[in-house]
Amino acid sequence: MSQKAPLSFTLVTGLMLFALFFGAGNLIFPAMLGQSSGTNLWSANLGFILTGVGLPFIGILAFGISGKNDVQSLVSRAHPMFGLIFTIVLYLSLGPLFALPRTGSVSYEIGIKPFLPEGAGFLPLLVFTIIYFGIACLLSINPSKVLDIVGKVLTPLLLIFIAILIIVAIVNPMGNIQAPIADYSDNSFFKGFKEGYLTMDTLASFAFGIIVINTIKDRGITSKKEILKFCTKAGLIAALLLMVVYTSLTYVGATSVEMLGQLGNGGDVLAQVSNHFFGSAGAVLLGLIVIAACLTTSIGLITACSTYFNKLWPSVPYKTYVVIFSVFSAAVANVGLSNLIEYTVPVLTALYPVAIVIIALTFLHPLFKGKSEVYLGSLFLTLIFGIYDGLISFGISKNPITDFLTDYLPLFSVGVGWILPSIVGGILGYIVSLMKGNEVPQS
Repeated sequence: MSQKAPLSFTLVTGLMLFALFFGAGNLIFPAMLGQSSGTNLWSANLGFILTGVGLPFIGILAFGISGKNDVQSLVSRAHPMFGLIFTIVLYLSLGPLFALPRTGSVSYEIGIKPFLPEGAGFLPLLVFTIIYFGIACLLSINPSKVLDIVGKVLTPLLLIFIAILIIVAIVNPMGNIQAPIADYSDNSFFKGFKEGYLTMDTLASFAFGIIVINTIKDRGITSKKEILKFCTKAGLIAALLLMVVYTSLTYVGATSVEMLGQLGNGGDVLAQVSNHFFGSAGAVLLGLIVIAACLTTSIGLITACSTYFNKLWPSVPYKTYVVIFSVFSAAVANVGLSNLIEYTVPVLTALYPVAIVIIALTFLHPLFKGKSEVYLGSLFLTLIFGIYDGLISFGISKNPITDFLTDYLPLFSVGVGWILPSIVGGILGYIVSLMKGNEVPQS
């Protein structure tokens, strides 16, 4: 007989989920959002919250509803090959291509760079990333309980310090909120919406949802209703905490512009704000905690990616994957945090709409009886327009196609032109399934 989850267990799981989503890298984006959006910070923050908090929360619920135990089986509802390709791209994005190198870049930006002289060059970053990913590699080859202990200690320390910084900055703001920069003058909500992509948390929810499902099942709770109720409660705890932290950091960033000016990235913002309020001692403490927290996150990402690819291609040993991902991530991290974010945007702009539509279709799955044509039609058109939006983010914008879509496709001009095509694709897929006479059982 299925049991019910006690309140204490739900609370602990919610806090665990918050810790999983709240990597040190997530600190930098709301701070930069505040700097850029200025007096439009509240509308920009709302858009950011929707994609940085709301969608990850819904992603967790999607797993509770689907009953699936892994990403690939969930996404394979469209097609087995699509499920395989999407899962590979997902793990590469969360691992060596973007999120993993970002842990090294954020660590350097906040923990090392503030203490270096101007014009220090590329060598300090190179040396730091070699040491940083070397340590991460060694600990990932033989993961131990030390990692779990360090994570439990460092996450509270990081949160306590950030809470103190936020409270001080709100009570005694650095300056008045300034006018928004050009991109945030109009459509600040949708600009913030797309900035939320950078947290990568909606993509991460596919991986973290599995953890929550397995956690509840290990307690002997198997009822689909109880699993969904548990996911909802635990997800809400994590979402509320993330919302408070992100909104507060956005405000801190907005009030820093008058004194600091427009900075290059959120790492610079946090480091300089911390130095302003607490001096060099505060900057050192923040740097050490962020480096250690990022290191903990990077070990988890290396381990997860290596485990998945070792399962996919077992002929290559697990330890070999660990070394490959560590070396590759160290190399990518040397492009610098600002450049890494810039290169990440086009890919996430293409990938995120697909993840959003997968989540939406998971909720609507019973409505269209799980017909694969609906998945394929919706995801295909979403991917096409997502890729085109990604190309625009990369700088390809002025051409007849863009002009036509701007004039005739709703929401295209604000970067979410994929919404209508995804709906049309799903409808067309459903019509095709009816013409074929398919009755696919729900799964």
